Order: sequence, then C-alpha cells, then structure tokens
Amino acid sequence: MNKSIKILLKWIVGPLLACWLFYSLYQQVKAQPDIDTSIALIREMPFGVMAWKFWLVIGFVFVNWGLEARKWQLLMRPLQPMSFFTAYKSVLCGVTFSLNTPNRVGEYGGRILFVQEGHRISAIALSIAGSIAQLIITMLMGCLGLAWLLYTTDGHNMPMGISALWLKIFLYGSIFGTACFLLFFFRLRWLVRLIERLPYADRFSKYIHVLEGFEAKVLLRLLSISFFRYLIFVLQYIFMLQLLHVEENMWTGFWLITVMFWILAIIPSFAVADLGIRGTVAKTLFIYGTNTNTIGILTCTFGIWFANLFLPALIGSLLILGIKIRTKK
Repeated sequence: MNKSIKILLKWIVGPLLACWLFYSLYQQVKAQPDIDTSIALIREMPFGVMAWKFWLVIGFVFVNWGLEARKWQLLMRPLQPMSFFTAYKSVLCGVTFSLNTPNRVGEYGGRILFVQEGHRISAIALSIAGSIAQLIITMLMGCLGLAWLLYTTDGHNMPMGISALWLKIFLYGSIFGTACFLLFFFRLRWLVRLIERLPYADRFSKYIHVLEGFEAKVLLRLLSISFFRYLIFVLQYIFMLQLLHVEENMWTGFWLITVMFWILAIIPSFAVADLGIRGTVAKTLFIYGTNTNTIGILTCTFGIWFANLFLPALIGSLLILGIKIRTKK
C-alpha cells in the first residue's frame, strides 16, 4: 500500500471516525425519551451494594471481544498465524469500521488492515465463516426462545400483536434455516463449490478455497467460542436489567433476550443507527413480560450498546492512528 494511503488511514480516517462516533452518540442520546431519568439511573449503577454487577458488565466487554479475537486467531491460523494481541487489535479496528455500514459489513475491512497483502480477500472469507458461526448460535438460541414463548403463552397474549400461527411459522422457518446453516457450516466445501458456479466467480474463487481446510474439530471450537460470547451478551443484559430495577424473572428474561437477539439479527440496519430499533424491540418484548419500567429497559439497551460497540470502536479508531499496514514480503 502506497504512502499516501497510509497517511490517509492514519491521520484522516481514524480521527474522522472518532468524530463521527461522538456525533452519532450525541444524536442517539438526544433522541432518547426521558433521557434525564435514564442518566440518573446510570449514575447510580457504579455505586452501592449491587455495583459489582455494573463492573462485571464492563469487564464482560473485554471478555466478549477477547473471545472474538480468539476466534479470529483460530480462523487466521491456516492463512497467516497472528498473536492474540494482534488479533484483538484487528477485531477492535473491525468494530470501528463496522459502525457506518449496513449490518456491520465494514468489520471485514477493518480486520484486514492487519493481514498481509495477497491474503486479504481470503481473510474476508474467513471472517464471514466466523460470523456464520455466531449467527448459527443466535438462530439456535432464538429457536429455543420462540419455542419457550409459544409454550408459556399457549397462543394467547402474544407480544407485538403477532398471532400464534405466525409465530409458529416463524419458529419452523427459523428451525429450517438453522439446519441449513449448520449443514453448510460443517460442509464448507459445498459452499465453495456453490460459489464457484456463480457468474464471474473465477475471479475470486481461488481466495475462498482456504475454507475447505477446516476440520470438524476446529468448526466445533468456533461454535463453542460463539456460544460463550452469546452467554456473555445475555448476562450483560440480565445484570443491567437488575441494576435498573426492571422487575423481570431471570429465567423469563433469558428467553426474551434470545428472541430479541434473533429479531435484531434479521433486521438490516446500521450499527450507529440501530439503537432505536434495539430499544423498540426490547421495550415491546419486556413489557410483554409484565414489565412497565420503560425507562429502565431503554436505559439498559443504551448502556449495552454503548459498552459493547461504542467503547471498542473508539479504541479501534485510536489504534488506526498508529497502525502499520502489513505488506507481503
């Protein structure tokens, strides 16, 4: 990569991304209803007898992205072995680039900054494989959550005004989709062959053959790491709901969160703009679960979004300032 592009990345893209993050945060905060009450609740969380839950939520942020870094390290092993620290930095830069792109597809562009030239397209294919592993866990847990919802409501008082029939259709469709994703995940060579049949696929087909080298043992490790990441997300929400005095049974909250994650996974959005969507979905589901603490639910949604996306993205934007683009020797 030539010198002018390096300068552009270090001294223009990084600072602009940081400025955009602050501006987008301001817009999101300003649009929140009863923001003064929410801020007061947030100020109370780091103190008192339950403060340990707040600090555990913050600590989980680094555990969460550490697990993602470990997954990225495993994915990159056959292509370009990298240290855990490098993988962590790569993941954080990916978060920074993801905030301004639909469904966070810019994450791939941020990660390949730490990949040698000649391997970057293959690295994108590997990153997509890691995203599929996370999506499979989200789909699987979402199916269980939908089944729980149908079982506990017995077809009555359904959330969001959805009839039991449509919820069953959604559940069966989710089960079918999860089975298909699992099949292709453990038969990645089938996916490679399918892509090779697409028009003009010969231009990039050589870059995706790296997917064929993964054994079932490695794929299971990727799924297990994705599952632990998923549990971290769920625990963060549960602890935040408790801190904000949202009266919710922990078991009920767990399954409602799984449904919420599945709904959010299939709604296309920009990461910097999806706070409103997250708040709407969470409010609808948790109010259904006998909660009336709307402010607590919205504050929880904002707090998790800020901790899990904004803070890592800010760190990633600072890393971009000092990044050294690897070049293939």
